[in-house]
Amino acid sequence: MSQSHVSDLLHLLEERGFVHQCTDPDGLRQALAAGALTAYLGFDATADSLHVGHLQGLMLMRWLQRAGHRPLLLIGGATTRIGDPSFRDSSRPVLDQGTIDANIAGIRSAFDRYLGSGEHGPAALVVDNAQWLDGLGYLEFLDRVGRHFSVKRLLTYDAIRTRLEHSLSFLEFGYTLLQAFDFVELARRHGCTLQVGGADQWANIINGVDLGRREGSQLFGLTMPLLATSDGRKMGKSASGAVWLNADRLAPFDFWQFWRNVDDRDVGRFLALFTELPMEEIRRLDALEGAERNEAKQVLAHEATRLAHGEEAARMAAQAARGLFGSEGHTDALPAFMLSNERLLAGVTLAELAVECGLATSRSAARRLAQGGGLRLDGKPVDTADQPLPAGAGEWLLSAGRKQHARIALADPEGRG
Repeated sequence: MSQSHVSDLLHLLEERGFVHQCTDPDGLRQALAAGALTAYLGFDATADSLHVGHLQGLMLMRWLQRAGHRPLLLIGGATTRIGDPSFRDSSRPVLDQGTIDANIAGIRSAFDRYLGSGEHGPAALVVDNAQWLDGLGYLEFLDRVGRHFSVKRLLTYDAIRTRLEHSLSFLEFGYTLLQAFDFVELARRHGCTLQVGGADQWANIINGVDLGRREGSQLFGLTMPLLATSDGRKMGKSASGAVWLNADRLAPFDFWQFWRNVDDRDVGRFLALFTELPMEEIRRLDALEGAERNEAKQVLAHEATRLAHGEEAARMAAQAARGLFGSEGHTDALPAFMLSNERLLAGVTLAELAVECGLATSRSAARRLAQGGGLRLDGKPVDTADQPLPAGAGEWLLSAGRKQHARIALADPEGRG
């Protein structure tokens, strides 16, 4: 990134849609221009993979990294055991330590792909807050942190008030203070002066900035807009569930298809947030209309998949999609549903397979789909979803409409009857 981009970094982030609120915009702009700083983004280890809803923060950290700043990724090995109550109407399930450790291993792989190489700037530092919170005594915590926060003020935060209407444990009530303590500990241990997070983290971030000021540190906070698609769905969710970043949770082809199928109204915004294309090119793509709009969606799908899974996976996903839609290509990149020879010979129906492969929510839905001509086997419409999968092949392509496909493969092709 050029020096002009470095000095104008906050403007670039605003232009691309990353900035919602900032504790001190002028001060942060000066700090970013003055030299390399360390910025942190936190994740609780509630699953063994991050999903698309986390991607906005990872991309923001990539831009900071490209400008010469060091990304610090904080994993809440300790705070995961409590759960952030922000804007939730129920407590998170309590996870055991073995599950938390496995989740940490899973989400670190996403860090490595997006920020770990240091190819475009300082390599990311990954830190677990269990390093300091596990050994922190309760009375010491109250003395160092609790004395600085009034309950009256904490009760004014929307995130807290929302939970009070349902049920808020004292354990969760203290979460915001633990996050504030995380910030000052990262400042003390690693020179971290900027925390970024979603808009729902604003109160938590402010508390950290305030606690830092009381301890003599100038800290900054920046939040990103909470993302939803234009049709009102929460970002990171699809009709079939979460859009995971790890390939073992979601095949690269399905990841590619998620971006290819976004609403036309979201294309320009998502190109700015989830790719590194220049804004001039993004504006050109966003201006395309009609059938040409598909070009912009394909660029979005390729660039997002390339960052998540690599150039080869993005290329193979595009090839598979071209094959499905009648052009030359391959379907090898499609996720495969493995079918046993016993089930094939027993007469497993297309309706059963459509449900198991996630193409239909129920057998009756699969039947309705077939009645409308939307259920196809190897590219040909089927008359009824209750017909058995025909034997004689080792692989089949089952499709629901033009956008959902599943490759069914025989687990033991040599044993076919």
